[in-house]
Amino acid sequence: MKFVDEASISVFAGKGGNGCLSFRREKFVERGGPDGGDGGDGGSVFLRADQGMNTMVDYRFQRVYRAESGQSGRGRNCTGAGGSDLELPVPVGTTVLDEDSGEILGDLVAAGDRLLVAQGGFHGLGNTRYKSSVNRAPEQTSPGSEGEQRSLKLELNVLADVGLLGLPNAGKSTFIRSVSAARPRVADYPFTTLIPQLGVVKVDALRSFVVADIPGLIEGASDGAGLGIRFLKHLTRNRILLHLVDVAPMDGSDPADNALTIIREIERFSPTLAARERWLVLNKTDLIDEDTLAEIRARVIDVLQWTAPIYTISALAHDGTDRLCQNMMDYLERCVEDEALDPELVIAERQAQQAMQEESRERAAILRARRHGKEELEDEADDDDDHDVEIEYAP
Repeated sequence: MKFVDEASISVFAGKGGNGCLSFRREKFVERGGPDGGDGGDGGSVFLRADQGMNTMVDYRFQRVYRAESGQSGRGRNCTGAGGSDLELPVPVGTTVLDEDSGEILGDLVAAGDRLLVAQGGFHGLGNTRYKSSVNRAPEQTSPGSEGEQRSLKLELNVLADVGLLGLPNAGKSTFIRSVSAARPRVADYPFTTLIPQLGVVKVDALRSFVVADIPGLIEGASDGAGLGIRFLKHLTRNRILLHLVDVAPMDGSDPADNALTIIREIERFSPTLAARERWLVLNKTDLIDEDTLAEIRARVIDVLQWTAPIYTISALAHDGTDRLCQNMMDYLERCVEDEALDPELVIAERQAQQAMQEESRERAAILRARRHGKEELEDEADDDDDHDVEIEYAP
């Protein structure tokens, strides 16, 4: 199934049913009086987090959704049937925004979470409602109100405790294969991972966490190079970022410079994300000797001015991965314990995630504006072309 992490849809709540104008008409019953019933309420539109979904692909083909309208009231004080609510399933981890105002309507982060996005219209009143001591035969009714309608933007940010960062071929896919049951593609060429991959790491029988393999970054990713920053937003929910560095790159480049490249791209993408807990992992240590590894480690620490945790592993040989996973599990459990004792930490974490997501949207908007401007320049150049060859630019 194609991985789609964004979608724009329009939702329309149902209209409330109109009130009925009716009078009782029965044999041998004089002046029966009003008996017009109320209409039914219109159906509302809800979004529900579904554990079984992991993509927005269905919302790329159908973009308009309508809840059922309420029925009009009837005589004999019969109330019209209410419209059925419409419930749309979305993946867990979906952020819902009003596309017109940019307002965040809600965040569905747990299976079963339910969010009202369009309220159904209120029912109209039948003429029975307007009966009084001075108005025994009212001919007044009220129509049902219109239901809400919204243009929504759905953004999926995968839920994972640990996110993997690094250049292409840094060994991220090999690492996630080594420590979990996930089986992403591994090959000797860059960009073998094209979509985020999730794996569950079991430290022991009752302790586990989720790790996300994000497609590799290259220099200029924050400006749209390579796969760009499309998938970086999936790191905004991670508690730990593992920055994998290849200590023996095939192109002979400097591991310290490669690590610095990734850090600069993250800082340009989101300063808040760059300030998150980040551990450095020197990978592929089985390809070099201990003395060379010690020199590379010292240079990386010096160039990056690194003070956070640093590990040396060989994901392919399973060397050092057990200790790294155990330390990550301990850190994640401490985060949970600290938040249980201090509710302010929960608020701070939520605010940090919102800030990262907002920064990612702003960066994406800048890239879209640049791309749009470039396309306009290309169109103008094409108009001035006096040759017989017509050039078509692919979108």
